[in-house]
Amino acid sequence: MGNTEAGQPGPSPVNDWPDMPKYHELKNFDAATNAPSSNFIYDFEYFKFMVRPAWREVLSHSADGTVTGGDIDDLADSFARGAEVKVAIRGLCDDLTPTENALGENSRSDHEVFIHLGACYYYTKQKLFMGSANPVVRTQPVIPLGYGSSNWDFGWLMPRTDGHVARWLCDPYTLKFCRDSGRYAIRWFVNQ
Repeated sequence: MGNTEAGQPGPSPVNDWPDMPKYHELKNFDAATNAPSSNFIYDFEYFKFMVRPAWREVLSHSADGTVTGGDIDDLADSFARGAEVKVAIRGLCDDLTPTENALGENSRSDHEVFIHLGACYYYTKQKLFMGSANPVVRTQPVIPLGYGSSNWDFGWLMPRTDGHVARWLCDPYTLKFCRDSGRYAIRWFVNQ
């Protein structure tokens, strides 16, 4: 599945990048492992956000699937008409965050991860909607968002409207996959 480097996770020296004067590496981690990562700033000549505010929230539910807003029929009907679907999963990265930091304070944050869905399925008798999420990189939910040692992974998700989310996640250091699942509060959006 890939070569595992002999290095240990941890901070690595920040590189100067003299051939890339607009690239400013701020922090570097795990350079001698399978999962090197860094946080950087790139000085663009200009940067323009292009936003299409066409996404509409059509359903929200708690982790046990109890509807807290919207209607599953609106989600299913929109999808049947060809709408794109995305989700906002609350607390998806909590397992990447220690419950207490060095000061003894609770460092878990209230966060949502927005993910575009690909193939979706609707079980009409059960009124259960599910979708295959595009690949997602999960990182420890902190501000500012950034990489560090052992604070990220990647994989695929299958969220459902009953709160169940199947996860197939890859450990970037070993390149081994793990299947598991959890229950999450989710908001569902459509774009037509």
